[in-house]
Amino acid sequence: MPTGRTYRTFPLRWLISVLFVNISPVFAQPDSEPQLEAAYLVNFLKYVEWPASQRGSSTICLFGRDTLGPFLSGHEGRVIGGRELRIRRVNSPDDMTSCQLVDIPDVEEARIGAVLRWTSGMPILTTSNADGFAQSGGGIELLRNGGRVQFIVNADTLSRHRLTPSSQMMRLANRVIGGER
Repeated sequence: MPTGRTYRTFPLRWLISVLFVNISPVFAQPDSEPQLEAAYLVNFLKYVEWPASQRGSSTICLFGRDTLGPFLSGHEGRVIGGRELRIRRVNSPDDMTSCQLVDIPDVEEARIGAVLRWTSGMPILTTSNADGFAQSGGGIELLRNGGRVQFIVNADTLSRHRLTPSSQMMRLANRVIGGER
């Protein structure tokens, strides 16, 4: 049988454990750059025009070892530009046929060339946070800069993919490769 002292200290122990459980997330540093990158991908769907043949849902495809899935899952099912947003994970060219946007994380840098060949000429916006992605023929490169996210647009690539970025998006770009700003 517990003593009276145990009953008196139980509320104190319970309170301390609750405080530590609830305070620990306050001290954790949120990784806000992936959250921002995920928001950028969703917004790119609003500011890029696809050919009229692209009807139905808007699908963001995350290639390989995706790093943004947890941050995009909350957006799934939302209506973006009049179309329902879907999030898929892909690993091969056959998986990409229904994608409007394919994001290739920098951890998949060795496979970027293959993905760009697979999507060549298709109305698919390619994005990545890998250094030099836009210069290498990718559509939009996401730049992490001191807690901020910026982007480079390769206008020539978007044109070859029959994608039209809005003038507002082009003005917001950190840099535009080819085309007119």
